[in-house]
Amino acid sequence: MTISAPVTPALDTLTVGDIVAESSFPLTRDSLVRYAGASGDFNPIHYRDDVAHAVGLPGVLAHGMLTMGLAIQPVVDWAGDSARVLDYQVRFTRPVPVDPDLGAVVTVVAKVGALDADAGVARIDLTVTFNSVTVLGKAQARVSLV
Repeated sequence: MTISAPVTPALDTLTVGDIVAESSFPLTRDSLVRYAGASGDFNPIHYRDDVAHAVGLPGVLAHGMLTMGLAIQPVVDWAGDSARVLDYQVRFTRPVPVDPDLGAVVTVVAKVGALDADAGVARIDLTVTFNSVTVLGKAQARVSLV
């Protein structure tokens, strides 16, 4: 079996406004428990409705860092190597409630926001939504394509 290296997108084939990746990520309460175990973040607002309601939340919420991590994955897949992501920033604007029966689906659209030909870098702007509402604001990654 031959394993081929991922192909790096060519900067000169991109135009500002191009959509380079789109993905949807279903979340369940089980997903949150697994993430809590992996991250060590056992805040009960991520697994107990009674605690979430007691602090004024609509219910159990997905971890912000889980949402942030999911959002960058389509960019990493598109770039072919996580080391190509030079910088990644977001603002947490809204929580992602995870229904005990229906779960939640986080949707990501990655679009070219700017190109720096001299540096060989593309700025990728991410639109990250839950129920058609943006949950991460100013989500941007700078990706090296040289």
